[in-house]
Parts: sequence; C-alpha cells; structure tokens
Amino acid sequence: MTRSSSPAATPTSALDTPPERPVFGLIEAAALGLSAMWFLAVVAIFVLGGTPDAPAAGWSDILLRIVAVILPVLLIWVGAIALRSAQVMRDESQRLHAAIDGMRNAYIAHAQQAASVAEPSVTRKLDEIAAATRKTETALATFQTSRRDRPMPGIATADAGGEVTDQGLLALGTPAEDLAAPLPSGQLIRALNFPETAEDEEGFAALRLALQDRKAAQVIQAAQDVLTLLSQDGIYMDDLRPDMARPEIWRQFAQGTRGRAVAALGGIRDRSSLALTSARMKQDPIFRDAAHHFLRRFDQMLAEFEEEASDTDISSLGETRTARAFMLLGRVAGTFD
Repeated sequence: MTRSSSPAATPTSALDTPPERPVFGLIEAAALGLSAMWFLAVVAIFVLGGTPDAPAAGWSDILLRIVAVILPVLLIWVGAIALRSAQVMRDESQRLHAAIDGMRNAYIAHAQQAASVAEPSVTRKLDEIAAATRKTETALATFQTSRRDRPMPGIATADAGGEVTDQGLLALGTPAEDLAAPLPSGQLIRALNFPETAEDEEGFAALRLALQDRKAAQVIQAAQDVLTLLSQDGIYMDDLRPDMARPEIWRQFAQGTRGRAVAALGGIRDRSSLALTSARMKQDPIFRDAAHHFLRRFDQMLAEFEEEASDTDISSLGETRTARAFMLLGRVAGTFD
C-alpha cells in the first residue's frame, strides 16, 4: 500500500512538504506595475512639465524630492509583501485544517476497526459469564433437590424385614452437620474464590462440596450477595490488588484482636472502589445489611478456620475473592480501626 492510500497520508504529506510557490506572482506583478506607473508620473511631472528658467534647488529640496519619489514605491511594496504574507497564512491554514480532518478520519476509522475486533471477544466473555451463572444455579438446584434424599451418615438403615442394630449409636436431636465429615481446608479455600470460568470444573466441584456444609454455605451465599451488589457499581475483586497481610495478623484478628494491630488487613488502596463502597454503604440500607451480615459470617468462619489451618492455608485464604471483599467492606465499615 502506497503512502497516498492512507486516510491521513495526503494531509500529513501536505503539511510536511508545503507546495512550491512562484517567486514572482500576481501580487508582485501588480506592485511592479504600480511602481512603474509612479515613476512615469514622476518623470512626466519633474522632467517634461518643468520650466527651463527655474531657479537651482538646494540640497533640502533635492532630498525632499527624492523622498517624495521613493516613499510611495516603498508603500506599494510593503502592501504587496503584506498581501503575500496573508495569502501564505491562508494557504497554511487550509492545509492545517485538511491535515486535522485527515487525522480525525483516521482516528475514527481506527476506533471503528478496534471496536469491530474487540466486539467478538466481549461477546464471548459475556457468554462465558452467563454460562457460569447457569452452571452455578444448576449446582445449587442439584444440591437442594438431592440433599433430602441422601441418607445421613452415621445412622444405620434397615432392609425390609430386617432388624436395626446398634441402637446406641442413634443420637436423637443431633444436627446433620455435626454428623458430616468436616470440609477440607483446600476445598473451602477453593470455594471461597469461586469458579474462574465456565470450564473451571475443579472450582464448581469445590463449590458444590462447600454448599453441602451449612457454615461454609452461609459464608459463600453471603459473599455471593455482596459480590453481586458490588458488581452493580463496577467493583470486581479481580481488579483489586490489596496489600497482603501476614498470616499472624489474620490469626490475631480471628482470636479477637482489633484496632491498629490488625489494620494491615484493610490493605485495599483503590480509592474509587473505597469511595463507591462507602457511598453505597451510607445510602443503600439493603447493601449495608448485606455487608454487615457478610462480615459477621466471615468473622465466624475465620475464627474456626484459624484453629486448624496452617500459615499457607491462611495466606491462600487471604488471596481469595471472598477475602478481598472482606478487606474492602471491613475497611469501609471500620472493622480494622
């Protein structure tokens, strides 16, 4: 492709290399003609119209006559130069406008091309999010419909016509969650981070397993509520880059320490997210209730999680989306003050 085929090539080249102008143009020709006519008029007046017996003129008269002859010519050429400069400025202005129009057209064409390229990727991302949402809803529905049909562990069942043994193992009034095996720390951490994409089978498996644990499910549902509300203001946990606190600070907070000793947990530095969240906390009572409910659930979960978790587990927990939401909402609510 040659340079002239580009949208902005013509005005740019015109701006870089201005067209050549003739040294002697119409304006100069007119000025030369006026000067010649003036000199002819002077000759006619002083030479042809003079009297032979006129007294000799002094030096002052001669100097005055020279000025009277030359000054109009100078004025004529000054006017010609001014007209030539005005013409040059007008031509430069037209070339500059043409270059600006070419740059504007090139920018618009580039923006339209970029939009046409980015649109499929945006559409594909939206489709992935929608598919992930449907998959999560399906997982929740599967859990709610299958949990009632699942036999409770630790309770013996009898076949038809058989006898039930080990009656002493039955503990009337024991909650089902007390009979279930505890949720592994790795699965809980993976569930609190939520699935990455619609193809994140490991994330969905951890989420389904965590939703079967009553306490973990309460935290996850509370986190999902606040994450959904925060996304309405364009606040996403993946965009936040908080200052990560050391595991011992998380342990101090889990053990009840408050104030400056655990202020490092409020490591969110994004001013726009903090301002939007603070304004939403003050103006939206639904958001405020959901935020405080989430903070309580996370605090309770952290107190139990800290007892059995290693420093590596606590560090991994602090990097999850749920923990980032806790750091953001906790700082806005003054939890770490």
